[in-house]
Amino acid sequence: MDNGTNSSSNSFNSSSDSFNSSSNGTFEGVPPPQPTKSFWTNLLLPALYLIIVAASLYTFSSTYRKRQLAKTAKLEPWFPPHRQRDIYLSLLHLDPSEQASAGGGDSEKKLSRVPDSVLKAALLQRALEDIKRIVQLRQAKPALQTLLQRGSVGDELWQRLLRAEQEMEAEVKDVVNEANAFAPEWGQVIFQSANEMNQNLLIKQRMAEIQETLEAEKAWWDKKRAGIQSDFMKELEEADGKPAEAEKAATAPVINKKSGSSDDDAVIVEAGGPAQAQGGSGKGKKKGKK
Repeated sequence: MDNGTNSSSNSFNSSSDSFNSSSNGTFEGVPPPQPTKSFWTNLLLPALYLIIVAASLYTFSSTYRKRQLAKTAKLEPWFPPHRQRDIYLSLLHLDPSEQASAGGGDSEKKLSRVPDSVLKAALLQRALEDIKRIVQLRQAKPALQTLLQRGSVGDELWQRLLRAEQEMEAEVKDVVNEANAFAPEWGQVIFQSANEMNQNLLIKQRMAEIQETLEAEKAWWDKKRAGIQSDFMKELEEADGKPAEAEKAATAPVINKKSGSSDDDAVIVEAGGPAQAQGGSGKGKKKGKK
């Protein structure tokens, strides 16, 4: 019995040793499991990627805008300097105290504040100049857009026009605010008044151009009228000359020459015609009867 028990225990030990050896040989090549990463560690890499992309896009857009602004600033302005605006701003910011201190010993000459009527007139002239520039932009934009589509002009000219439009929009808003500061709701009608003034100036310019060409047009018309009269008189003379020639041809004697005879017999035809000839022959017969 003891021998059987020992042999079975020995076999169990040997089998356990073989299992341990086989298990150690099987799991030696597999690495041990790594610890799991936290949520913030997994989110760090995409967040860094998004930050880098956004920073690069922002840098590119800001650089591009700065270059475009610098390029636009170098463009030549569409209109010349706004003289009426400069005059209005000079009158508006005129300080009588500074002028008096700059005058020195001329204490008798006292400068007062610029009257509102003068400022309003200057502002109206400024609005008039704005109306002229707006009309020029509206007339030039369709033609320039057509030329740009055809490739006849460059993009710089179009950028100059767009920049001028933006400047005029800001100018109109400034004029409206200044007008409302002088009188309520005057900003709504100041450009209507300026437009009427512009139309009046255009009519005066057109009348001046017509007056300049008046003398030349008058001389041309007098010359044309004299030519028409001379042609008409020639036509009348030709019309009067044709009946006179017809009467002369009717009263002139007709000479018929007989061909083949030695003597030239002339027959005189009276102007009375055959009726008078018959009357003459009848009288001869009556005398013969008597």
